[in-house]
Amino acid sequence: MKYIDEYRDAKLAKDIARQIAAAVDPARSYHFMEFCGGHTHAISRYGLEDLLPSNVQMIHGPGCPVCVLPIGRIDAAIALAMCPEITLCTYGDLMRVPSSNGSSLLKARATGADIRMVYSTLDSLNISEAEPNRQVVFFAIGFETTTPPTALSLRFAIAKDLANFSIFSNHVLTPAAIQTILENSDARTLGTIKIDGLLGPAHVSTVIGTQPFEVLAEEYNKPIVVAGFEPLDVIYSILMLVRQVNEGVHKVENQYIRAVTTLGNEKARREIANVFELRESFEWRGLGAIPQSGLGLRPGYAKYDAEKRFDVVTPAAKDNPACECGAILRGVKKPSDCKLFGKVCTPDSPMGSCMVSSEGACAAYWLYGRFGRQGKADESSRTIA
Repeated sequence: MKYIDEYRDAKLAKDIARQIAAAVDPARSYHFMEFCGGHTHAISRYGLEDLLPSNVQMIHGPGCPVCVLPIGRIDAAIALAMCPEITLCTYGDLMRVPSSNGSSLLKARATGADIRMVYSTLDSLNISEAEPNRQVVFFAIGFETTTPPTALSLRFAIAKDLANFSIFSNHVLTPAAIQTILENSDARTLGTIKIDGLLGPAHVSTVIGTQPFEVLAEEYNKPIVVAGFEPLDVIYSILMLVRQVNEGVHKVENQYIRAVTTLGNEKARREIANVFELRESFEWRGLGAIPQSGLGLRPGYAKYDAEKRFDVVTPAAKDNPACECGAILRGVKKPSDCKLFGKVCTPDSPMGSCMVSSEGACAAYWLYGRFGRQGKADESSRTIA
């Protein structure tokens, strides 16, 4: 099967690891942030950190859209769903994210709220068409990867004249988050983080391309390598970062050439631009309010905007003070540093979004049993030893 055997070859991975060991300067340390949660899971699943020299450290970033959604938006979504006339549709990961009062969309559904898990935006449209007496709200989240389908759903809703369909938009932009992290490496309330380079997001880059990262690499003097998700993708991208650091250069390189181009998917970008506009500011869990980092519907689509249709108010809600999700998303702590991890916070009873999402760092640590948990990783889940 193409790309499975080819990109999970243990012999090649160990050969690349030897190249990294030969390339690193033993007198210095290397700190690389993998922005995307998919990379975090690949690193944990395949034990890639075990192949790296001790002076090459990987830092987990905020590349999980469910994780970075602030708790106030969860509260707002639950309030929407509790309205008798509303059917709230959303992706599965969001169902179990804790709200400020310990509730969740799943718990709200158990009390009678009409909340439905969908696999695509088209599912929400189908519900809207099949049940014209219900107000169907699609709880839209995600980075640039999932934004085009939301934009297309609006086009289809207009074409079908679905007056009972609306969107609660929580789409956010990755370059703005990367800029915030590079610009504010010293987070006073959370800690200090050192970053020598970044593994750029892969799925996002299939849409926006590598070009948006060029100004970040140049302005902050940080090499960025857009990496694929297979173990050989990740470990070779780390080698590319080491080489850039050693050479004293800072540019954007594209390791994921089989899927990513310089300009990305121009048609998808046009769809986004036609439907969405930049918000003045949007809050991210762990990163705070980031200027021009969120997307809202353009005024021309106001009647499909759930925030305007239902006067949605986002409350000023705080995370569980014992949960370290915010610090983990900034990269200043690892899941095993959290005193709740593996004790009161597990996939069965998550205390924070990082344990809920399939892209969350805490979920990766728990799933592959590598840190802060008794027992060894399930070797049957690995191809690389």
